[in-house]
Amino acid sequence: MARPIEEQIRKRAFELWEQAGKPEGREDEFWHQAQRELQGAEERGDLNKGADI
Repeated sequence: MARPIEEQIRKRAFELWEQAGKPEGREDEFWHQAQRELQGAEERGDLNKGADI
């Protein structure tokens, strides 16, 4: 099973960061959250939808 590509993770992490009010120092938190979301979307078979969460 393929993993979400880095660009998909980066895009989702940025969206999460913006939604949270652009806090400083929490990059890892948003990166890992994006990875989890996209991995879950892939496992459900809807990775393209997951990228636009």
